[in-house]
Amino acid sequence: MSWLSFNERVLQEAQDVTVPLLERLRFLGIFSSNLDEFYSVRVGSLNRVIESGDAAPETFFGGTPKKVLKRIIERTKFLRDRFDKTLDNIFEEMRHEGILMVDETGLNDLESKYIERYFGEQVRPRLVPIMLENVNCFPYLHNLFIYLAVVLEKKDKPSDRKFALIEVPADVLPRFVRIPGQESRTPIILLDDIIRYGLKDVFSIYDYDTMSAYTIKMTRDSELDLETDITTSFFEQVSRSLKTRDQGAPVRFVYDKKIHPALLKLIVKELNLSPDIMISGGRYHNARDLIAFPSPGSQYNKLRFKNPEPLEHPVLREYSSIFKAIEEHDILLHYPYQSFQYIVDLLREAAIDKDVTSIRMTLYRVADESQIVNALFNAMRNGKKVTVFVEIQARFDEEANIHWTERLAQEGADVVVGIPAVKIHSKLLLITRRTKRGHVRYAYIGTGNFNESTAKIYTDHALLTCKPAITNEVRNIFTFLKDYYKTFMYRNLLVSPFQMEKKLLSLIKNEIKNAQAGKEAYVHAKMNGLSQKRMIDRLYRAGQSGVKIKLVVRGICCLVPGVNGLSENIEVLSIVDKYLEHSRIFIFCNDGNPLVYIGSGDWMPRNLERRLEVAAPILDEDLKQELIDYFNIQFEDNVKARVINEQQDNSERNSVGSKEIRAQVEIYRYLRRKLQVVEREEESPR
Repeated sequence: MSWLSFNERVLQEAQDVTVPLLERLRFLGIFSSNLDEFYSVRVGSLNRVIESGDAAPETFFGGTPKKVLKRIIERTKFLRDRFDKTLDNIFEEMRHEGILMVDETGLNDLESKYIERYFGEQVRPRLVPIMLENVNCFPYLHNLFIYLAVVLEKKDKPSDRKFALIEVPADVLPRFVRIPGQESRTPIILLDDIIRYGLKDVFSIYDYDTMSAYTIKMTRDSELDLETDITTSFFEQVSRSLKTRDQGAPVRFVYDKKIHPALLKLIVKELNLSPDIMISGGRYHNARDLIAFPSPGSQYNKLRFKNPEPLEHPVLREYSSIFKAIEEHDILLHYPYQSFQYIVDLLREAAIDKDVTSIRMTLYRVADESQIVNALFNAMRNGKKVTVFVEIQARFDEEANIHWTERLAQEGADVVVGIPAVKIHSKLLLITRRTKRGHVRYAYIGTGNFNESTAKIYTDHALLTCKPAITNEVRNIFTFLKDYYKTFMYRNLLVSPFQMEKKLLSLIKNEIKNAQAGKEAYVHAKMNGLSQKRMIDRLYRAGQSGVKIKLVVRGICCLVPGVNGLSENIEVLSIVDKYLEHSRIFIFCNDGNPLVYIGSGDWMPRNLERRLEVAAPILDEDLKQELIDYFNIQFEDNVKARVINEQQDNSERNSVGSKEIRAQVEIYRYLRRKLQVVEREEESPR
């Protein structure tokens, strides 16, 4: 339910009239994509518990699994109605801007000619209509594909009808098609409606004068079922499981509420669908395609976010060699306010530096045309030893990661494809280089993926250091990944599933001790999700002991703040804005000498118990203060911040009489001011 509350915050962005119009459309696409994954994964897992018949503790689910599922369905229907109204409103506002969403019934002569030609050349050859009376069993509905359920009728004899099914080929054709040749307006039509336009052509051999088509979509359980055969490699197990993912049990069936009753009855009967998974909707489904809504033209740029150019890093701008910069300073990068290109440049420098001997790296999700991987290819061609730890269980990126695994191996990399019991979610890079002082290691520890595409729209942090206290422990992690029967003690890094949870609990316990002694005590943390019960219980106890707790949690938050006698000292905010808040920052007062960490993992069971996650301490005092300032700006947000409370109503912060503070804008200004200070110092006479 907390996750659905998070997705409501995404929907709020689509409803916010201060957000540029086409960006509001994109937020609707994100909302829909999120909901698809929610049903495929979370509801799929819940259904497995229900179907197993095992008694599940109500404390784990917040009620019996069946009751929770009922609440999910009710909440989803409520949000879906808001979604439909919001989409209608946005389309109407787009019409006033000259962008017209047209369907097959509203085309003028020129538009009809274009659609007729487009249908004949592009769409018709890709359609495979199935007459339902001709098949022994109902066609299999693939996960998240959209279909048109077609009814053929005669006006003078409505009882004479046929049913058909057409898969909409949105995987090979664009879902939205811009109709060219218009000066005063920009018409855009959905692929679904182009097919509706051509129905008479598709079914021309039949003597029917009325044809209608209704969209349906099946969502299936998408969890991977891995084998336990010890003779099969983990790589092979995941590869095989991917082939059967699309065959998961149905968890949601969405249909056009105007569908012909007889056709709906047939579908329900043939597919043996439970009423619990059926959700009526509007004319169109798979609204996640709105994320890739086509550009109507440069004249509409005002309807998109205009993001500022990434700032130069005040230290790195001074050095021709990034290695030299790291040797003299710890470096802290903030994406997307500063450029991820520095990391690509670091790898490119490593590839051609004669003194670099080896590169070790973890990969979780990379860009489609990855500059990171290309830099690794270059390093290998220049004789460097490259070891890459690829997590092929990165959900819904498994096929892409299998592809990169094979490519890297072909180029000569030593590729390790993960550990069956532990998902490698950490973001680590370790470069070893010969110097006059012996071998020096340069480490990168980040909160986000090595992905230059998402680094432009996700907020993340990365630490670059060559301090042995950090780099030696990073080396030990890579040793464990290669030979995972070897384990190590970590004094500086927080590493799950080994000691991160224990260390975090200890740090909070120390704040409790200080609060009880009358000292200043606080915990400030930013993360994507908070659901691990032991962490939540310790935070409750800390709050009750007088520790001031401020949290910024983007997604799931199972802690309930502001409850008298339990959590009145705990405040939780969530921020959804133009950038995806993705970074993790953990700050502990520590009796006035703050301890500050950045890391890859949230405070959730999977991160603390089943994943290899790494959080790094920030040792440089200036960088510590930079992250403390960063967090404080986030917590002062009164424009995009939503208050997390027991009601889960996503209320806005009361900002009456206050200066408006939008964290993502203010953080850019903060970092720009720091850069300008450096520039002025350089320009001042010596």
